[in-house]
Amino acid sequence: MPVLGLGTWKSAKNQVYEAVKYAVKEAGYRHIDCAFVYGNEHEVGNAIHELISTRVVKRQQLFITSKVWNTFHSKQKVVENFEKTIKALQIDYLDLYLIHWPMGYKEGDDLFPKDDKDNVLYSDVDYTETWQAMERLVEEGKIRSIGVSNFNQQQIGRILSICRLPPAVNQVEMHPYLTQQELVKFCHEKRIVVTAYSPLGSPDRPWAKPEDPSLLEEPVLKEMAKSYNKSVAQLLIRFQIERSLVVIPKSVTPKRILENAQVFDFQLSDEDMRKIEKFDRGHRFCALAHVKSHPHYPF
Repeated sequence: MPVLGLGTWKSAKNQVYEAVKYAVKEAGYRHIDCAFVYGNEHEVGNAIHELISTRVVKRQQLFITSKVWNTFHSKQKVVENFEKTIKALQIDYLDLYLIHWPMGYKEGDDLFPKDDKDNVLYSDVDYTETWQAMERLVEEGKIRSIGVSNFNQQQIGRILSICRLPPAVNQVEMHPYLTQQELVKFCHEKRIVVTAYSPLGSPDRPWAKPEDPSLLEEPVLKEMAKSYNKSVAQLLIRFQIERSLVVIPKSVTPKRILENAQVFDFQLSDEDMRKIEKFDRGHRFCALAHVKSHPHYPF
């Protein structure tokens, strides 16, 4: 699993096709992180198909991740969601498939089912059932590895207590405002890779407020990045790599896609690592607080 990947959350349908092609062909990316709920897997698939058919890259050189959505948690629905994803991505197998969130939503055509008071409708399907269906897909040769996303220690522990195949990955929000040291330590002790999403603080999240903190504007980080002759974004990506994490920054801008990949020619000093760690304030940009009443809400 390459330690650097291209994230595709929030990548617009008319932009992600070119972003994936540029990332692979020009910037050397081999890891693409996708999800059914992002609504752009078909376009990502068109890019992957073109890259493979024109022999820019072979399928086995790519590491492609996707995620089963909350409305597909029952065993039959997991298979249905998986089939939709590989059809959209135009591939025969996934390298990694994750349970996107531990919370199940009411199954049906609506990805965000709500009642007349705008409350999200839940399902009572336990994520352990979802996990068992994913194990079956691995055993059938359709998926290479399986894991989870947005799971806490206790929830991973439950999976470990019932699984035939342990989780390979836990993908979680991770940046200097939210370093999640205990979760990282726990996962690494269990031989679970941790992938950091929103490593730059998700500045383009749709629900951003003017008063929210901004990592990219932190004076200390700006000054530190200048000392390495790097951007703040490169500094933040390198910070996670030095913590032995996989990191998946998202961009559709060629200049930034390339810049985000240029993080292997420098190393942060121990002193600077400690300085960055001190930014930790337990701040989540992606807390999904509107579903905190769900029995499997992880935070």
